[in-house]
Amino acid sequence: MSEHSGAPAARPWDADDTPAGEPFGPGGWAVGSVSYAVDGLVAGAVGLFVAEAGAALGSALGLIGAVATGGSPLLSVGAAVVDLSPKPLKDWAVATFGTGDKAVLVSVVAIVVTLVLALLGGLARRRPTPATVGMLALGVVASAAVLTRPGALLSDVLPTCAGIGLAVVVLRRGTPATDRVGGPTRREALVVAAGAAGVGLVTGLRGGAIGGATQDTATALPTGAPPPVGPQGAQAGIPGSSPWVVPNGDFYRIDTALVPPRLASAGWSLRVWGEVEREVVLTWEQLLTKPMVDRYVTLCCVSNEVGGDLVGNALWTGWPVRELLARAGPRAGADMVLSRSADGWTAGTPLPALTDGRDALLAVAMNGEPLPREHGFPVRLVVPGLYGYVSATKWVTELKVTRFAVDIGYWTPRGWSALGPVKTAARIDVPRSGARVTAGRVAVAGVAWAMHRGIQAVQVRVDDGPWADARLAAEPTVDAWRQWVYEWDATAGSHTLTVRARDGQGQWQTADVRPPDPDGATGLHTVTVTVG
Repeated sequence: MSEHSGAPAARPWDADDTPAGEPFGPGGWAVGSVSYAVDGLVAGAVGLFVAEAGAALGSALGLIGAVATGGSPLLSVGAAVVDLSPKPLKDWAVATFGTGDKAVLVSVVAIVVTLVLALLGGLARRRPTPATVGMLALGVVASAAVLTRPGALLSDVLPTCAGIGLAVVVLRRGTPATDRVGGPTRREALVVAAGAAGVGLVTGLRGGAIGGATQDTATALPTGAPPPVGPQGAQAGIPGSSPWVVPNGDFYRIDTALVPPRLASAGWSLRVWGEVEREVVLTWEQLLTKPMVDRYVTLCCVSNEVGGDLVGNALWTGWPVRELLARAGPRAGADMVLSRSADGWTAGTPLPALTDGRDALLAVAMNGEPLPREHGFPVRLVVPGLYGYVSATKWVTELKVTRFAVDIGYWTPRGWSALGPVKTAARIDVPRSGARVTAGRVAVAGVAWAMHRGIQAVQVRVDDGPWADARLAAEPTVDAWRQWVYEWDATAGSHTLTVRARDGQGQWQTADVRPPDPDGATGLHTVTVTVG
């Protein structure tokens, strides 16, 4: 009979005790190590649940000051990691994972914390004092992260302290003299699973309610906006090509907020101060009395690679920023506005870009709907012609009129240029690179953009042949991208298609290949297709 036949052998994690004389259980060191690791995971799960639940309660009662993280140790550590990550790592994360970079970050933090807790559990069974010190060190790190979040109060750290204290108690429940050996029990496994689920549930629920506020839309927003499908003639109508107006749910999101702040419009206000003749504070109620305008504006992330999708066009409804700044009266010599988000993020925008007549807006609606939370509810900045890192502040609460020689935004000290004008670019949406198409007439189509300058022409080249003009769709505004189509008589074989655009000032986009760092990627987008 095979040794694997008959009744199944007892598994180490099913045992509550192990035979005497076998200090690490029937499985030796491996089983003992697993048992000890579970001790750390149990302690961590219990402590984290208490800390997260306590922070959630404090946030709901209005006792937590940090808007973006709500006193959550997990979210605070994650946000601190975002802030402290070196620029090359941030650039790599955005380039590799795009809008999924935050999910990857949370996963990495969770894995690291799990490994540390497992190691502390193993250490506690043999050297409880160093293990206790290690657990307390985790608490110090988490507490520091909580306290360094924008708007944090000293009381924000109390739930974390309570959680780490309980984790230490649970970790030290056994000593070398009374050590239970063997694998983790069913009860321990259940505690770990329940604790992890509890932490995930509490943190996930708080991700939808950080700040204790809901996205209220009771206050009527301006109506009468044009249909978000776009003006007649702006859509080329080629299947597979990007829509001229990107739906809210598909619009790209790149920011440093691990969890988007949830703000109540009723309590929102915007302070304008600094080098101004008079300080102005604008409330939500006051903002809604202002004459709103509807403008199509394309936004682009500076991290967008050539041919990338970190760009999108939408209909924005808001009040021109220049009107607000005119009330404050910028003083002579001021050349920059430092905007600040509710979560502490800042952007340095050239003052002329907010006052030169372009439709820079304090936006309250996107595609005819209130701003989605992840796109800046209740109010955000939209500035045509500038990359988002120097202009597109979400959850905006402050405008400081200042100078580039005095103040800097979040990304400038991290190596990005201070001004950030959007570069002329064109992208091929169809056919996709690697596609197989049928010989004959093939529609090559995509979008081109040069916000605040407009697109004058688009050309396509097949292999090393001559440049040929593409047909342009209508251009309702120079602040939005423009669709184009080139009818290609495709012949059998493998072919490379290249596109380029000329802006409204007559300048062709450069063919020089450069990375996004420090002021936007350059080069010509190409795709390779097979014609059969």
